Amino acid sequence: MIGDIKKRALHRTAILEGQMRGLAKMIDNEDYCMDIITQSRAIQRSLESLNKLLLENHLRTHISHMIGEGGEQRDQAIEEMLKAFDAAGK
Repeated sequence: MIGDIKKRALHRTAILEGQMRGLAKMIDNEDYCMDIITQSRAIQRSLESLNKLLLENHLRTHISHMIGEGGEQRDQAIEEMLKAFDAAGK
């Protein structure tokens, strides 16, 4: 994994851990539903941010190498990208 991306991804996961603990506490305290939903949506945005970092790393490392190899490796790279974008659209 690229050093800078790894550092940012680990930072993002630490933030997510805190957000999840906060969400659980809000539910346990029976906070106002809209406040809980707001926190949950913030977590979803944080996860999307993490996914973008992971996808960037994959593109810069594995995919670029696989496309350079050509043949079956290239085809696999294309399939992985199609799968990643399909998952993002759901």
